[in-house]
Amino acid sequence: MDFRILDASAFYAGVPFGSANDCYTTSLVYDEIKHIKKNHDVLGTLLETNRLKIREPDKESTMTAVKAARNTGDYQQLSKQDVSIIALCIELNGEIISDDFAISNVARSLGLKISPIMTEGIADVGKWIYYCPGCRTNHTSGSECPMCGTLLKRKLLKR
Repeated sequence: MDFRILDASAFYAGVPFGSANDCYTTSLVYDEIKHIKKNHDVLGTLLETNRLKIREPDKESTMTAVKAARNTGDYQQLSKQDVSIIALCIELNGEIISDDFAISNVARSLGLKISPIMTEGIADVGKWIYYCPGCRTNHTSGSECPMCGTLLKRKLLKR
């Protein structure tokens, strides 16, 4: 594989600045990281030399990413930028570089290749559920138990 798909954490870790591989990201992620003043000239150079490509995922890939995120229970934890990175990886069949656990869980559930940067990455892929520690009921979403009013907690059901 001779290209990588980068989320914001990859830029903060300096991945595209020390890599010979071509990199892709989305405009949403680029807008999020372009304030990195110390590397602003380097970002420009990467764009000018076509080693950093900004590309938008197609609607079908985006819909697939959203559906997968809903299935794993990670959707509420993902930003628009995160969803765009997963969608771009679906479309290009590349390798995501990210330390985000929600991105990793969704990507791995889809069989996508993902590599962590500064962490060991996730050990288990699964589905998040919400549960009430008070009345011990499970829920698909929410912040408060509709049965007893206790704040809901999340846990990962491993596959």
